[in-house]
Amino acid sequence: MENTTNHEVPQTDAPNVNETIWDRIECDGKDFCKLDDNGNLILVASAHFPERVLASVNDDNIQTVVHALSEKFKEVLNRAEELKKEFEQQEEVVKLQGKVQRLKSYLMNANAIGNYTPLFQFLESREAEIAQQLKNNETIRQLLVNKAQELKESAEWKTTTEAFRQIIEDWKHAPYIDKEINDGFWDQIEQARNHFYERKRAHQEDLEREMMQNLDLKLEICEQAEALSLSEDWKQTSEVYKQLMERWKTIGRVATVEKNEELWNRFLNAKNAFFDRKSGHQEQIHHEQEANYAAKLRLVEQAEALRESTDWKETSAKYAAILDEWKSIGKVPYEKADEVWDRMQAAKDQFFNAKRQHTEEFKVGLEDNYAQKKALVERIETIKQSNNWRDVTAEINELMSTWKTIGPIPREYGDSLWEQFIAARQFFFKRKDDDREVRKNRFVQQIQNRLQQSRQFLATIEEELREEESKLAEFNEILSQNTEEDAKDVEIKQNLRNLVGQIEKRIPARKHKIDEVKLQIEELEQKLQENEQ
Repeated sequence: MENTTNHEVPQTDAPNVNETIWDRIECDGKDFCKLDDNGNLILVASAHFPERVLASVNDDNIQTVVHALSEKFKEVLNRAEELKKEFEQQEEVVKLQGKVQRLKSYLMNANAIGNYTPLFQFLESREAEIAQQLKNNETIRQLLVNKAQELKESAEWKTTTEAFRQIIEDWKHAPYIDKEINDGFWDQIEQARNHFYERKRAHQEDLEREMMQNLDLKLEICEQAEALSLSEDWKQTSEVYKQLMERWKTIGRVATVEKNEELWNRFLNAKNAFFDRKSGHQEQIHHEQEANYAAKLRLVEQAEALRESTDWKETSAKYAAILDEWKSIGKVPYEKADEVWDRMQAAKDQFFNAKRQHTEEFKVGLEDNYAQKKALVERIETIKQSNNWRDVTAEINELMSTWKTIGPIPREYGDSLWEQFIAARQFFFKRKDDDREVRKNRFVQQIQNRLQQSRQFLATIEEELREEESKLAEFNEILSQNTEEDAKDVEIKQNLRNLVGQIEKRIPARKHKIDEVKLQIEELEQKLQENEQ
């Protein structure tokens, strides 16, 4: 980001109290703050935000607090710099729209001292860039709509089917646009595609492709299982095998029973090879309890290993546990008692002195954590009504991951932020589940309509076959009768023979067509059954 020290400095009022304290403070960004009569350290308002209180200070903590707030602004600059790098590396800057909003929201509440003006200017320029790309993206999706309209009356069934599939694939990967415009474009594509498929009476779903995909997925699992069969990371690898088994259960059948059994045996053999080795692995035998001096020496080493820890809560508990265990151990030789106790006391004092200093700095961090989590809540509230299921699902998962990386907030705020965040997340996924159910029901209705048409068509051609067979029997019966043949009888019988020949040629084709329609009906019934499971 730009160097913030050379930008215009806002005019601030001189503090009415603590002037001596304030004058002797030196830190980056001091010119953007002021100290009021009550000891409130205030960030001065700018064109982008109103003034806000950063902290309450006194003689004892002002240097620590100001230094911590100034250091915190370096983190603010780093976050802006990271976003700038993402813009430099990301061609589809629309994908960064959420991060721009989150950073802007964060800057409105960040608990840090510094010059925010260049940061807001940077975000405003990026918002303009995103708006331009959204306009360009709209043109890309319009071209897909036009192509779908051109194809809807095509009679080239195979090539047009593939063309529509490509349009849908291109649509999935097309860049983001406004939801209302996106929905209108999509409705036009859906209408054109449905019009085409209604004309394509014999269209069937590509079951073979699905089976080939299942084959690839199962081969991949077999290869992973075989690669892990010699692992000695027992716990982690056991968990991976469990996950592979769960994945296997979710994959459908492949082309033949024999191939499916071959793949299953291959996976099972690799898994069994690992677990046979694991069962023979013996964990290390625990050492017997040491003598009193050795036990206390071990506790001293634990305490010394913890003395530079910054995990304050957990490490404090560990020190308490170490001291409890220390008290439970009997006396050590007299000449060694002072040695181990002095080492224990020195390690403990070093840690708790550092913890006291950290407490003051930690108070500053709590407020900034609140600002970060508030920005996440505002973002999820913005996107929870979206129908862009795939991208918003990914962003909400990313927001959840980010939330987990942010530390605690001041207790006075309670759990309201978390409850608002999780409620918005649940709201979105409930809408997503409802939408999936609607699409599933629409698909089932389409299959049922096709099944009804196929059954009606089957009844028609079966009736035609019966009529043909009846005529054939009747004509053969007439031809088999021995009658005196005059010229007229000869002509009649010759006509009957011609008709018999024509019928005998048509009957095999009709039977073949009946078999085809029955197969179609079985496949449609199978699809309905699969959707009911």
